[in-house]
Amino acid sequence: MQVGVTMFPTDYAIPPHELAIEAESRGMDSLWVPEHSHIPTSRKSPWPGGPELPKRYYDTYDPFVSLGAAAVVTKTIKLGTGICLVVQRDPIHTAKDVSTVDRLSNGRLLFGVGGGWNAEEMADHGTAFETRFKLMRERIQAMKEIWARSKPKFSGEFVKFDEMMQWPKPVQKPHPPIIVGGGFPHGARRAIAYGDGWMPIGGRGGDPLDWLPRFRQMASEAGRDPATVPFVLFGLAMQESEVKRHRDAGVDHIVFMLPSEPRDKVLPLLDQAAALKRSL
Repeated sequence: MQVGVTMFPTDYAIPPHELAIEAESRGMDSLWVPEHSHIPTSRKSPWPGGPELPKRYYDTYDPFVSLGAAAVVTKTIKLGTGICLVVQRDPIHTAKDVSTVDRLSNGRLLFGVGGGWNAEEMADHGTAFETRFKLMRERIQAMKEIWARSKPKFSGEFVKFDEMMQWPKPVQKPHPPIIVGGGFPHGARRAIAYGDGWMPIGGRGGDPLDWLPRFRQMASEAGRDPATVPFVLFGLAMQESEVKRHRDAGVDHIVFMLPSEPRDKVLPLLDQAAALKRSL
């Protein structure tokens, strides 16, 4: 089982490139960063994590700039978006962002994607909340065309472009792994339909270990080898018993949440995460 960490990078936290160095030096497998372009002050959409939206959601850095900085100071650690809000992004620009970070990291990008929860944030980008998942799938399909072809073109309901050229192409072929976020069963179905992994958040909607066998059965029924659609669990508690329980159940990759704090508060938690990894 692989072990990673995630943090909302902010101007009051350890910088993402420094965190990447520290995580890699401790043998962590992955570092993930989330995305919010902004948070509308109306705050109509409820946060799925609780009644009060944490300040870090307003303050987080751009994920691709953060991962680009991390890429050039590391050599082995995987670098993930957890998640990239593709429903709020132009797919042509995003395809180039993904390819650029994959190039800078020599093929270490994990492209975690999701539809998001903040309807007002999406609306500011011209995205309708009700059709966001249809839009997400189409934009990912369009990006796959851009990554795979020298002269891609695409014509869908939401995305249309005539034949064009874009480089660089990703190091990973045909593209970096697309890890689809979301709960069970809908997020699992989307991951099986067009992703290369599923990434739910632990503690939301039930015990993830109840979902795992059903997810793998769904993959098999869809004609996919479950081994090619890994289960990446976000937000697991840093407890040895929980880590080993998830390892024994067959979880492929767990990701611990670190607070958006300075080095002196984050590094001891990173040491704890590394110790748990060594205990496996």
